[in-house]
Amino acid sequence: MGNEAVLEITNQAMKVALMLAAPMLAGALIIGILVSLFQAVTQINEQTLSFIPKILIIVAAMVFFSPWMLETMTEFTRETFLRIPEMVNSP
Repeated sequence: MGNEAVLEITNQAMKVALMLAAPMLAGALIIGILVSLFQAVTQINEQTLSFIPKILIIVAAMVFFSPWMLETMTEFTRETFLRIPEMVNSP
């Protein structure tokens, strides 16, 4: 297996990982900004106030996006397994 194949697999794995994490990270970012704005407006400086909404939005995103996430992971794994003979036979 050549360097190109290793780099390509690593590149695809990183892309898939970023794609799978993006919905949860984006939701947590948006909720974090909204909670920070709420805290700034109301002058409530409670550090733990942002954790519960972030946890809830992450769980909701995981539930909502789980079919797509499972399909993406399955497709990546299937393609990787199908390419094993090609990688083993290459010089």
